[in-house]
Amino acid sequence: MVSLPNEREARRIEDADLLEVGRGVIVAEAEELALAAARLGPEIVKAARLVQACAGRLVVSGLGKSGLIGRKIAATLASLGTPAFFLHATEGSHGDLGMVRREDVGLFISHSGETREVLELLPFFRRIGAPVIAMTGNLNSRLARNADVVLDACIRREADPLGLAPTSSTTLQLALGDALSGMVTELRGLCPEDFALFHPGGSLGKRLLLKVADLMGSGERVPLVPDDATVKRALFEITSKGYGAAFVVKPTGALTGIFTDGDLRRLLEDRGPGGLELPVSEVMTRHPKTIEEEKLAAEAMALMERHEISVLAVVEGNVPVGIIHIHDLLKAGVA
Repeated sequence: MVSLPNEREARRIEDADLLEVGRGVIVAEAEELALAAARLGPEIVKAARLVQACAGRLVVSGLGKSGLIGRKIAATLASLGTPAFFLHATEGSHGDLGMVRREDVGLFISHSGETREVLELLPFFRRIGAPVIAMTGNLNSRLARNADVVLDACIRREADPLGLAPTSSTTLQLALGDALSGMVTELRGLCPEDFALFHPGGSLGKRLLLKVADLMGSGERVPLVPDDATVKRALFEITSKGYGAAFVVKPTGALTGIFTDGDLRRLLEDRGPGGLELPVSEVMTRHPKTIEEEKLAAEAMALMERHEISVLAVVEGNVPVGIIHIHDLLKAGVA
């Protein structure tokens, strides 16, 4: 009876030797990627233009490990604004081809180029007139011969110690998918704000879409004191508005300084209770950091982190119209 791998006694291998095995796998895969990058040519340019010009969706299909890679490629393209979905090769020939239209483009992935389930999808695409891009490690395969564009995914050897498991081949497939995605993104002229529209629920979307105006306190919530006010009055404004700071303004409304609860603590340590009767203009911090309300919330976070402060005055010209605290940013997921 043949024993299964998990039933055998583990081999005794020194840590250094085991580490070399891991490094060797990565090096072998990197070498395959370098070779593939060097031989890229007009075919991937044609594929990128075909996908960009597609009036429908990119239909990515594969089976087994290639199918798993196909799911990732479809997800990457969709996240970059290219309508794409994964069609399981087996399910496709059992009814799911009904999701495909003539305006679509197929991307079929098969290392051997002879995967029966993938090949069975070809006649349908040919019948409706939808073009097919093949990604295969066998340029003489039936898949390659029947595709409109062929992406060369040939490798010299798989990277696992046995040279059998899909390792280098699937890594290269994924890299080619990423290359195709990057090229299509360039053709579409996608910008970070576009990308954020497809990720509104994630932290990336929050960083790219939220503006200071979306998070700031405004109107009666802005803590303001005139420059002839006492520290005691500034303290009342700080505690009543709850931002840990008050903005000091001139009669014209222009910002002239900021007084924080940190400034108050330092003042009381130096002057005692008598410091509460001092003019706030004598103890405030001049030239406080400001930001405009149309700026991205991420810029406000970066400004606070750079200067190690927790609050910013939101201004129009030099007149405070709002206040934003680092807690507002953290609560909104801007980090």
